[in-house]
Amino acid sequence: MRSAGLPIGLLRQDKILLTTEEFFALYGGIAEVSRDPAIGLKLGTEDRMERYDPIAIAAVCTRSFRDAIDRVGRYKQLTCPEKIALVERGNDSTVHFAWLLAHEEEPALLVDVCFAWILSIARRGTGRSIHPKRVEFQRPEANRAMYEKHFQCPIKFRAARNVLVFNKADMDVPFVTYNADLLAAVAPQLEAELKQQLAEKNLREQVKGTLKQLLAGQRPGIHDVARELRLSTRTLQRRLTEDGATFQQLMEEARRELARHYLLHSALELNETAYLLGYEDANSFFRAFHDWEGTSPGHWRTQHVLSA
Repeated sequence: MRSAGLPIGLLRQDKILLTTEEFFALYGGIAEVSRDPAIGLKLGTEDRMERYDPIAIAAVCTRSFRDAIDRVGRYKQLTCPEKIALVERGNDSTVHFAWLLAHEEEPALLVDVCFAWILSIARRGTGRSIHPKRVEFQRPEANRAMYEKHFQCPIKFRAARNVLVFNKADMDVPFVTYNADLLAAVAPQLEAELKQQLAEKNLREQVKGTLKQLLAGQRPGIHDVARELRLSTRTLQRRLTEDGATFQQLMEEARRELARHYLLHSALELNETAYLLGYEDANSFFRAFHDWEGTSPGHWRTQHVLSA
């Protein structure tokens, strides 16, 4: 904690609430104190289910790896402003983590923890030695043999983004740990906490936050958002009207905010950014971005990265 520049008693509270900056600093401090290049992989790999947190328990109790990713993406909102997206193209299923409120790149150690954690859930749930097709890191090359041994796949350094890429067929492998009764015991509490957290936000922020979670190569409709917020479509539409907002307006705001984030904090190609924002093609994204910012995405990125 001292290395991270954080108060020593911060993690002794009943409920730990850290900002993104504090969270990043904490993992930076762990890396500095440990000096073990494998510490992130070790922290992200837990073989004893009794040590799993409620989110991990809910994940391994689902029917498949795909369901587990969905659960993790939904409940991670309770612990940090993190988006976990599953994007599928052809035979690739790509798991991508995005820190929505970050003003800097996430620490390499935190990336290792997240990737190892996802892989640990996949292996625990399926009972198989599942491994990605490849792992992509934005960082310069280091410790290649260590990562290849852990993930059992090729490792790409200096990539455009930090991602795990699995075979699409792996997503639907049934979980041998599927347990409907245990899931029914754990999920309601997580749903209740999520509902309380959402209730503390105004409706506009709830809708935009939900859209940001759902936007990943698709264009969610109002019925999708209503389902996530546990409202009927009619009720959500009525409440938005009473609030003087439209669903399309909030969709554009969510896309604009996410577009700014992706352009500033990732090296995604512009066509990949367009895809993640749910546009049918890059030209549609370029036109929308020009309407928002008065310039092209590439020029905007160049200007703001240089000024930063």
